[in-house]
Amino acid sequence: MKLPFALVMALRETRSSRRRLGLYTGAIGLGVAALVSINSFRANVATAINNESRNLLGADLELRSRRPFSDETQLVLDSTEVDGLAVSYVTTFNSMVLSKRTGLTRFIEVRGIEGPYPYYGQVVTEPPGRWGTMGNRHWIVVDPAVMVQLNTIRGDTVSLGDAKFVLDASVVKVPGDIGFRSVFAPRIYVPAKYLDETGLLGFGTRTSYRAYLKFTDDRSLNDFLESHLTLLRSEGIGYDTASERQEDIARSLDLLTRFLGMVGLIALLLGGIGVASAIHVFIKEKLPTVAILRCLGTRQSTILAIYVAQAALTGLVGAIAGAMLGVLVQVNLPTVLADFLPLEVPTFIEWPTVLAGLGIGVWASVAFALLPLLTVRNVSPLQALRSDVEQSPPRSRARYWIYLALVITVFALSLWQAPELQVGAAFAGAIIGATGLLWVAAWIMMKMIRRLLRRRLTYIVRQGVANLYRPHNQTIAVTLAVGFGVFLITSLYVVQNNLISQLSVDESSDAPSLVLFDIQKSQKDSVERIIAANGMPVLGVTAIAPARISHLNGRPVPELLTDTTSPRRNRWPLTREYRNTYRDSLLPSEQIVSGSWWDPDDPLAGTPRSERIARISLEDDLASRLRVSVGDHITWDLQGVPIETEIASLRTVDWAQLNLNFFAVFEPGAIDDAPQTFVALTGDESALRRAELQRDIVVAFPNVSAVDLTLLQETVNKIVGSVTFAIRFMAVFSIASGLIVLFGAVATSRFQRIRESVLLRTLGAERRQIMLMLFTEYSALGLLSGVTGTVLGTAAGWALITYLFEMSFETPPVALLAFCLGTVAITIMVGLGASREVVNRPPLAVIRQMAQ
Repeated sequence: MKLPFALVMALRETRSSRRRLGLYTGAIGLGVAALVSINSFRANVATAINNESRNLLGADLELRSRRPFSDETQLVLDSTEVDGLAVSYVTTFNSMVLSKRTGLTRFIEVRGIEGPYPYYGQVVTEPPGRWGTMGNRHWIVVDPAVMVQLNTIRGDTVSLGDAKFVLDASVVKVPGDIGFRSVFAPRIYVPAKYLDETGLLGFGTRTSYRAYLKFTDDRSLNDFLESHLTLLRSEGIGYDTASERQEDIARSLDLLTRFLGMVGLIALLLGGIGVASAIHVFIKEKLPTVAILRCLGTRQSTILAIYVAQAALTGLVGAIAGAMLGVLVQVNLPTVLADFLPLEVPTFIEWPTVLAGLGIGVWASVAFALLPLLTVRNVSPLQALRSDVEQSPPRSRARYWIYLALVITVFALSLWQAPELQVGAAFAGAIIGATGLLWVAAWIMMKMIRRLLRRRLTYIVRQGVANLYRPHNQTIAVTLAVGFGVFLITSLYVVQNNLISQLSVDESSDAPSLVLFDIQKSQKDSVERIIAANGMPVLGVTAIAPARISHLNGRPVPELLTDTTSPRRNRWPLTREYRNTYRDSLLPSEQIVSGSWWDPDDPLAGTPRSERIARISLEDDLASRLRVSVGDHITWDLQGVPIETEIASLRTVDWAQLNLNFFAVFEPGAIDDAPQTFVALTGDESALRRAELQRDIVVAFPNVSAVDLTLLQETVNKIVGSVTFAIRFMAVFSIASGLIVLFGAVATSRFQRIRESVLLRTLGAERRQIMLMLFTEYSALGLLSGVTGTVLGTAAGWALITYLFEMSFETPPVALLAFCLGTVAITIMVGLGASREVVNRPPLAVIRQMAQ
């Protein structure tokens, strides 16, 4: 075999089909563009994180606690500072801020800064340079969202608890900050020495205490941790080093980009399907040419090499174009994902990724083209003389090896792109399963129409549906291309719709839309009166008693954490502070799965508290983390008072519902006298009346925070919308590839349709009748693709919602019907638009061309 001859013939054979092959070159190019852009961006992110690892934390070490640092811990920090190492403190809690000029309020996150934090990176403010001067006066720096929502300007005075501060500047950039966090609670940065003046750090306030340390080198950092690790664990103090924060952020962003890459991978696979469809029709038209080459003595291997080289050249051209497009898209990805990036990501060409994209594009083209190319291996020279009677070449057994190669290719690409092997395998299985189901649906439709429906239809409709199974039909190619696109869009929409609907606030007139919390026991009655004075109902008041776990079945928590004879325990459920409550009934978001809820008429209810063990109901996932079940005992530390409890039941909790859900619920009477705060629920459809109530509450009781659930809903919608927008951004490549394959599938059979049209017009058919035939054909194709893709997409969405997000699933019937009808409409428009030449070509010109 002479390779140059094969290449020359491949180029010559390409000349007559450049437009057709060009379509599928575009489909391959879009797939390569998706992979190159997202993988190059991922590499850019990794490089940026490595270069700015210390900036992500702003220090070398972060210590964090839910309680003020103990005297022993503070002594260690003070001695460290005496030794010449820098230490800064940040105290964080949530509260309300009130603008004195506008009277508007907002739920915010307060950060009290003490010391020269951050040590690495730079806080950028507007006007510039205001961060360093903040500690000298009652001046504060705020997120821009605070100024917008309070309708304030620089120089305005705001009330934070009992203290007043001047808005000095807004924050443009904070090291390691992730944009969407400020959507939940915009931040206010306050000099820590003024926090006591606010009066907000009292009982019930959920406060985080952090210390940031700067070391001279990694060795001194490791020595510090080794020396004080036992103290940190015994005090329940968590810590992060700059390298650990770097790894956490890198892992999170890598997970996000890999999922986006998996969405983009579908575009490449669609392009491969397009190549296979194009080569299938192309080879059927080239069989006489192949037979002539065989008559001239060309070997089978040479002929196969000609068309394999043609597929490779097609893939190479598409991959080059796709790589160039991917580099351009890569520049815009930091903008698309800005809400999830904690640092600026510079964009530069990642040549290994570009080369990998080129190789994958060429291989995908060749791999998908091999199956239809097998037909040229067994073409007989006699077919050049007896093409009218010579049978099609027999199927080769090599097709099974090609099927295996395609399956391996899909799995290899999925595993390479996926964040985990299990996810990649599941993704590849879903792709292969969806492809198989779409193919089966198209095949069943062809068989059913051919055997059952054709005889019962009118002549025009019968001719239209007959095109679904005639030679050069487009049924399988269109169903795979369009159905895959619909499958992708439907699954994304179904997941988004379920997330938003289940994270939504009940907007009925009697549903709570405002939550007031951190209400002290002495303030409870007054808060209820203020609510009533504003004409709003009190929809419920719930007690909250902060507590920590001190013992499990009699064993102290420190002993459990240091136990090496049993599997290592998770520290989080044992060391965190819980906010518990007590009540006599379940919420709609709860369901008992083990044990039983206490009966108000239970004889034990009248037994004095000192004579029996209090009963609790525990959330089942927490119970599995704590390794406890019904009948086990938990001893709680409620502000220094130990209370032993017995687990009476385990229950599931739908955390997606915006209810007052708790991990542990005590039976009534168990902790009535324990230190506690209260949460009150109220609501009104008027945003103005809710704002007025928030203002009145903050003026009367600055420690009480009020959260408007409608604003929280907008926040949730924005976060979910940002995620789905990022996914849709990558899905555009897949959708565009599907449309290209659809257009190309129509174009590949154009000449066959032209000949049929000429014969029909010669027999007296009108152009309108031919257009109706085509309309019938593409209507059937669109309906099949739409229904199949929608059903598969809904099934995929159900699986994701049920097993990944662990939520109940709701089907949006109106939207699904719209997807089906929209698919039919798009298929008809593209099909008829690409078939205009079928009815516009003069019959005589076509007949002469056929005679030649």
